[in-house]
Amino acid sequence: MSPVIDRAVQAGLITSDGRVMDVPAALRYRRDDPLAVRACFPPRASLAGADVTWVFSRDLLAAGLLEPVGDGDVHVRPFGPLVTVLEFHAAAGTALVRMDSADVRRFLEQTYALVPFGREELHLDLDGDLAALLREA
Repeated sequence: MSPVIDRAVQAGLITSDGRVMDVPAALRYRRDDPLAVRACFPPRASLAGADVTWVFSRDLLAAGLLEPVGDGDVHVRPFGPLVTVLEFHAAAGTALVRMDSADVRRFLEQTYALVPFGREELHLDLDGDLAALLREA
């Protein structure tokens, strides 16, 4: 199995007037970063006209399928049984994005097949990460 999961999903960017603009997006997961997922959006989904990637906890995404979670820059919540809403907070404003909950579940199942829940520490390279931080300092 590849050490990277890259799942294309159809997302709906909820505009300030309540309309939904369909945008292609991707959910990404890397075995070498086992605690995080990435939600990647194309330039037309951003105010700056550039690709946007949000990085947040895999556990947050999973919990958000069941109940509203998040207290920082990223919040996730179910919107009925079929839709999951991701809320991204930045200095420029807030973006609300809806995704099909079944797509999110399938993505998470793939990530758990790659790195099972509770086994993330086996895939962390703490020594390598610490060395990289010290090189940057």
